[in-house]
Amino acid sequence: MMIRENKQDRLIGVFDSGVGGLSVLREVRRQLPGEDLIYIADQAHVPYGSRSREEVFSFSEGIVRFLIAKQAKLVIIACNTASAVALADLRRKYPSLPFVGMEPAVKPAAEETSTGVVGVLATPATFQGDLYASTVERFARGVKILQDTCSGLVNQIEAGRITGPETRDILERALQPMLAEGVDEIVMGCTHYPFVIPVIREIVGDGIEVIDPAPAVARQTRRLLKEYDLLRKTAEEGQISFYTTGNPADLDRNLKDLLGLETSSLGLVWVNGSLEQC
Repeated sequence: MMIRENKQDRLIGVFDSGVGGLSVLREVRRQLPGEDLIYIADQAHVPYGSRSREEVFSFSEGIVRFLIAKQAKLVIIACNTASAVALADLRRKYPSLPFVGMEPAVKPAAEETSTGVVGVLATPATFQGDLYASTVERFARGVKILQDTCSGLVNQIEAGRITGPETRDILERALQPMLAEGVDEIVMGCTHYPFVIPVIREIVGDGIEVIDPAPAVARQTRRLLKEYDLLRKTAEEGQISFYTTGNPADLDRNLKDLLGLETSSLGLVWVNGSLEQC
């Protein structure tokens, strides 16, 4: 492994259970083009949303240990479920490593709604987590919050079925009851879901705001890099490395379909709770 003596030149680690975090990586790359990034998709365990808290924390910590070994200077938990379950404990366990997590954008939605009705699409684990509950309690008093888990949508997106009839049916079932209640703000509470925003907009029509949290996550990443004096000072475009615990060929297909990238991913395997490169 190459040793990066200059802390600014070290990597930003980004991880998710699958390809959802690519929606965050895409925006981080847009706002911070000079940073080197490493993306890990734990596709052997996707989706995290249906797993126990103990499992999700174990997977998250194993990935963080791998990223630390790769000299990550900051870690983005680009997964709402992992953020809800593991973010606070990871910050306590690794206090010298800055973390950026996902928080459902309930606050801006509650501030902007004119009907007083906000819809949130997220996984069951996100809805059950303390982070989501505290966000709603702090920022959405007096606002009606409608929730839907969009069961099966993560698997559709992982399979590349972004615009197919089954994907649209899942979204119709989630969104039509919200529309009937007068929703005018819809929050993406899972990093997979921004990839189907075009379909969502077809269903809900004009006049309804669909909130993707990725731009706010990228802004927070920049803020922390500046605060910790970790912002890379270069005019060159940074490199991105992609790893998966699933089939690298599948992730390569995802990268082409979702981001238009032609690249070769690297394989990882879980061994006694730790990640090793194939």
